[in-house]
Amino acid sequence: MENLNALTILRKELHQHPEVSGNEFTTSQRIYSFLENYPPDDILTEVGITGIVATYKGRNAGKTVLFRCELDALPIDEINTFQHKSIFKGVSHKCGHDGHMAILCGLAQKLHIERPEFGNVVLLFQPAEEDGSGAKKVLEDKRFQILKPNYVFALHNLPGYKMHEIVVKDHSFSCAVNSIIIQLKGKTAHAGEPEKGVNPALAIAAITNAFNELIQSDIDLENYCLITPIYSKLGKKAYGVSAGAGEIHFTVRSNSNSRMQDVESTLEKLAKSIAKKYHLKCKVKWTQSFKANTNNREAVELTRAAAHYNSFDLIEKEHPFTWGEDFGLLTQHYAGAMFGLGSGVDTPALHNPDYDFPDGIIQTGVSMFYQISKQITDAY
Repeated sequence: MENLNALTILRKELHQHPEVSGNEFTTSQRIYSFLENYPPDDILTEVGITGIVATYKGRNAGKTVLFRCELDALPIDEINTFQHKSIFKGVSHKCGHDGHMAILCGLAQKLHIERPEFGNVVLLFQPAEEDGSGAKKVLEDKRFQILKPNYVFALHNLPGYKMHEIVVKDHSFSCAVNSIIIQLKGKTAHAGEPEKGVNPALAIAAITNAFNELIQSDIDLENYCLITPIYSKLGKKAYGVSAGAGEIHFTVRSNSNSRMQDVESTLEKLAKSIAKKYHLKCKVKWTQSFKANTNNREAVELTRAAAHYNSFDLIEKEHPFTWGEDFGLLTQHYAGAMFGLGSGVDTPALHNPDYDFPDGIIQTGVSMFYQISKQITDAY
């Protein structure tokens, strides 16, 4: 159990020193230092700015399988009081990425002792998952493009499921998510003579109502679409001035990438049409885009087989998870799958200020990844 102890210590160190998306410099260095004890055959640093790619090569030529984890934490104040709580105010690991990193480091331990028979196993420590920019940066790195993995895999811990349960799903595992920013420009006027200006207030209300009409919140239905108001602002705190500018943000969710494209087009047209009706200039921007995580059927079968081999309980998910995950961009380019790892029925929810990844499931994740790798590299 010495290796598991080392992983637990690492996980708590990572939890104690969280860094938000794009700033994972110390986190990356901690991972690199850990990997030096279990040296891969090749290692790339500064992939997508802070990412690491470690490759363990087989004895013979064969397929390449990649496993991904995330480096970043969230801008959330931690309210836990345990010894390994975050030392940084306003930043904490509330999505369990510290545990995901520990799992991938555990896979490195096993691969260091026993290299694959055929092909290569690649470990991707990816930056900036939470803001949707990390996978894109990695994919744009020419050094990464050379790898050309045959399969890509990732997992996510899942509060609300029994510890060690493996959750799988064919097709979309997680939803497509995109966020729209609508900027409206009118004209200020005296608050006592608002008719001499162009105030965006009614347009903001009309856009909100129009978007609300498009919501189909039942994920059982094919046209599932969730549109959530996130932020808005209007004018300034100058009570003698009728507002002349406004802005409103929404997050949009759909259960497929093709459906999301249709929704995006509809929302843009609606916003611009309403703005025109109220004599406003309109600028639309999209931010923090996450592709739906489209699981490859063969990759899901490999996940099921690994769960059966390890005698883990297997749960078949009927509908996609409503959260976004930028691993979906990787499954747009390569055959792959994401699966869930139960982290406890009574565990606080992801992104809650009291969440803490349970160390008891680190070995479960390692066993799953390792068995998946063996099924691919031993069968060549």
